[in-house]
Amino acid sequence: MKSKNRSQTVRRSVALPKSLVAEVTALAPPEARKNLNRLVTVALKDFAARQKALAFEEAMARMATDPAIRSEDASISREFRVCESDGLKDD
Repeated sequence: MKSKNRSQTVRRSVALPKSLVAEVTALAPPEARKNLNRLVTVALKDFAARQKALAFEEAMARMATDPAIRSEDASISREFRVCESDGLKDD
């Protein structure tokens, strides 16, 4: 019995405002203007990347205010302070 190849594509039907489609199409590079599927894919990838970057920035901001992390950072800095007098130029 043959096993079916499962597609890595999810098909969905969406309703988009005409004004949004017109705006996006006008802003898209010429090679992508006639491929709405590609435009939506690029937009969703961009959205996902921005959300990941935002989550990372928020996590870093929380870490920067965490007393335990600040204490550990200070400890590591003290341990490496001796390396600052190694005679090498700071780049």
